[in-house]
Amino acid sequence: MLVPEFRKFASSLALVFALLLGLPALAQDQNSQQSQQQQAPPEAGGPQGDIGPIIVPKKNPEDQPPPPPPQPKVKNPDGMPEFSLHVDVPVVQVPVMVTTKDGQFIPGLKEDNFKIFEDGVPQKISTFKQQSDAPITAVLLVEFSARNYYFMIDAIQDSYYFANSLKKDDWIAVISYDMKTRILSDFTQNKQEVFGALHQMQVPMFSEANLFDALYDTLDRLDRIEGRKYIILIASGIDTFSRMNYDKVLKKIKETPNVGIFTVSTGAAFRIYMEAHSNMGYGPPIAELNYLQADNEMNTFAKMTGGRWYSPRFEGELPEIFRDIATNIRNQYILTYKPVNSKQDGTFRKLKVELQAPDGGPLTFKDQKGKTIKPNVIARDGYTAKHEVE
Repeated sequence: MLVPEFRKFASSLALVFALLLGLPALAQDQNSQQSQQQQAPPEAGGPQGDIGPIIVPKKNPEDQPPPPPPQPKVKNPDGMPEFSLHVDVPVVQVPVMVTTKDGQFIPGLKEDNFKIFEDGVPQKISTFKQQSDAPITAVLLVEFSARNYYFMIDAIQDSYYFANSLKKDDWIAVISYDMKTRILSDFTQNKQEVFGALHQMQVPMFSEANLFDALYDTLDRLDRIEGRKYIILIASGIDTFSRMNYDKVLKKIKETPNVGIFTVSTGAAFRIYMEAHSNMGYGPPIAELNYLQADNEMNTFAKMTGGRWYSPRFEGELPEIFRDIATNIRNQYILTYKPVNSKQDGTFRKLKVELQAPDGGPLTFKDQKGKTIKPNVIARDGYTAKHEVE
């Protein structure tokens, strides 16, 4: 009786085992069918899979991030034209004084009468003009110390002649120095302010005279002012204990454009006085050596900048000297050129200006007595080229 039931149970158990063993194959068949349903026909193109081309679903534009906003275009302010950046060869300006042996200005020269050399290379003159009675911007830089007071006070008093020659369009400042530099009058067109500044220098308080510091500081101030400027330096040329030394001052002079220095030394008059009063305790050999060195420095300051050096032997020469300075500053020839050497390397370029006759020979003149006169040409020794980083 149990055999049929057992057979029925065994048959059911075999069916269960058969179903369990067929599940992996069934799942594989179902996956294969789904994969075939996801495959595109060969003509659909697209990336190739192992069994044919694969459909790449299209991207929904709404699901993509918005593109970045366009960069705003920088515009110049209203009324401002468009500019382009370019580098020009710098123009060098060379003021030239042409005088007789006595210091009188020689007018009427033409552009063809001038030749300019930079480091020995001839340069082509770009512009040329004769400056006559032009307005000036100048600084009276005066030593005010007790070292040689009796000679300095005469030079200060006689500088009134220069101040009195000022015209309505001129600008002048007055600076004194001993241990420190003092601005007695800033740039002004009022003669009375200049006279008042000179009048302040009555009795010096110190014997020190820091010339190098005073000149360096004055050049630094003038470097910020546009146009041609002048320094009228009235001093013995002696320097006591400046922070700056002679070499630094020379370097500053080379690097400061458009500044002419006219120097009035009191050393010659002081040496003559010492020779006549050698029994006063001053050491004549030492004093003479110091003042000769000071004169040489004052001459160098003037020569490097196209100015003039004056060394009066007597006090009576001072009024004419200051009138001569005023005339020379106002009457010059202004030449410009673009250097053949266009490198902006910050080097110092030597300058030389010569005069020539129409036939190419040296230029000479005849005085009233028919004597041949060779003119003096006064121009700065050179200039410092700009550097690329400037």
